[in-house]
Amino acid sequence: MSTDSSRPRAHPRSLSGLRPFLRPYKLQIALALLFLFLAAGATLVFPLALRELIDQGLLPQDRGTQLLALREHFALLFAVAAAMGVFSAVRFYLMSWLGERVTADVRNAVYAHVLQQSPEFFETTQTGEVLSRLTTDTTLVQTVVGSSFSMGLRSSVTGLGALAMLIWTNPLIMAQVLGVLLLVVAPSVWFGRRVRRLSRASQDRVADSSAIAAEVLNAIPVVQGYTAETRETQRFDTATESAFATARRRVRARAVLIGFIIVATSGALLWGLYQGAQAVIAGQISAGHLGQTVVYILMLAGAFAVLGEVYGELLRAAGATERLMELLTLRSPIASPAQPRTLPPAQGPSALRFEAVTFHYPSRPAQAALADFTLDVRPGETVALVGPSGAGKSTVLQLLLRFYDPQAGRIVLDGVPITDVKLQDLRERMALVPQEPVLFSASALENIRYGRPGARDEDVRTAARAAYADDFIRALPQGYDTFLGERGVRL
Repeated sequence: MSTDSSRPRAHPRSLSGLRPFLRPYKLQIALALLFLFLAAGATLVFPLALRELIDQGLLPQDRGTQLLALREHFALLFAVAAAMGVFSAVRFYLMSWLGERVTADVRNAVYAHVLQQSPEFFETTQTGEVLSRLTTDTTLVQTVVGSSFSMGLRSSVTGLGALAMLIWTNPLIMAQVLGVLLLVVAPSVWFGRRVRRLSRASQDRVADSSAIAAEVLNAIPVVQGYTAETRETQRFDTATESAFATARRRVRARAVLIGFIIVATSGALLWGLYQGAQAVIAGQISAGHLGQTVVYILMLAGAFAVLGEVYGELLRAAGATERLMELLTLRSPIASPAQPRTLPPAQGPSALRFEAVTFHYPSRPAQAALADFTLDVRPGETVALVGPSGAGKSTVLQLLLRFYDPQAGRIVLDGVPITDVKLQDLRERMALVPQEPVLFSASALENIRYGRPGARDEDVRTAARAAYADDFIRALPQGYDTFLGERGVRL
């Protein structure tokens, strides 16, 4: 994985990496956009209905006629408000559904891709960092896709519509207001870049603390056995304080950005409102016209405020998306060949040959784990590798399963070099009992069946009896159906 200094700065363009995940849901996106524009249109109609109420519904006339007109105008206002509510509710549901769906797809894609990586990836990447990307980063993506993007687009449409109406009804006043608003852009861009940098750094610090927690929680008996609880708590506290310090700088910069946008835009729009009030006093426009102007100005100010907030969310999500795309674009050096060869049918014992194999682990390139290693195992022959720790016994099995490829030499199974065989076909020929046993959060039955998901229950029990495990498994509270807990902690 890249370091902080080597990573490019996140940019909203990084969100384009989500395009493949959005493409399958074009219909939902189109419907969401349709209802978004309908809701924005209803919102923009509301000030016009309000103007009619003030200018027509409150005109001096006989009481009966005035009450009838008043009811008609209030009924119109309610109809517009009801339309706004219905359209907004449908838009909210569709966008929220889309955010949840895309987030689930991204998580599944990242998880599936990580499972395809070679052990070299896990030598250089902490598990906690991967978990942070699967949880924290995807949550930021969900927020943007399901909420922030919709809010930003709605505010843009509403703001532009309000601006167009203000220019149409008060062109001179709005020309002055627009001039002031343009001065807001440059400082906002500068603050936005700072927020973007700090957002990426903040997410990296959170990943660091997650990595520490994952490491320690997976080794809790050792930590407690060496009474290292206080030391590990302090180490985690240092990491979380570093994350907090970075987050505090990000929040401070973002607060300044939001505050500046709100104050600057409000000042500009209040100036326009002041000009409109003077026009009413001079008899140039009606009171209803001014009321309409007030509402449009509030819409425009609100749109700017929301866009400032949304921009900050987009910057955070851009950093998260960039981190997720880094994982998805990783290519494992261990992969199936483009045109794989087929192994001979497994009708009996296989022949295996290591031919002058030399191998260095990626994390120890100067130290050979195997040097010019040759081994010939004939069909049906049983071979045991004996030697001190570090002699390369486990390395031989890791190369045989193609967890790594040797730097020199080759490995041949039944006359076919294993690099020419599809990975799944190769590994399906192997039965592996790891040096460190692994137990999953499942029942004893499912743990034994892990290598053959389709095995019958009786086959599982036969295997357990062969391993002298049947007696103690049947003595468990629910026998073979006993849930063993994470890493078998309930045994």
